[in-house]
Amino acid sequence: MNRRKKINQLLKAHAKKASAKLAPKSNKPKYISKADRLKLDAEQGLGTPAED
Repeated sequence: MNRRKKINQLLKAHAKKASAKLAPKSNKPKYISKADRLKLDAEQGLGTPAED
């Protein structure tokens, strides 16, 4: 790979990352771990956490 191609490849990769950072976030809900879900259920009194 010649020097010019390598530099262009790096610049394109950096530009792609920068534009992805500025892009709007998806509508996917934030991940909540199983332990946190059990803790929230216990605090709200929705149910008793099952033991594994």
